[in-house]
Amino acid sequence: MLTAEKFDSWRVVPRILLILYGIMIYQVSEWFMALPDPTTQQAAFVSTVVGAASAWFGLYVNSGKKE
Repeated sequence: MLTAEKFDSWRVVPRILLILYGIMIYQVSEWFMALPDPTTQQAAFVSTVVGAASAWFGLYVNSGKKE
């Protein structure tokens, strides 16, 4: 029987969000590298998206059960 505690212990939702964010970073990076002449605004956008990955990873790592 799948209980809420067991489902939560697998950390499914944080893992799914982390995977989706990784896919988004990949797609944004591909888009940016395909631009013929990127502007500073586009570079700042990519820098923000990729830089926020460290925050997402930190939230994932710290979201586990506290003992």
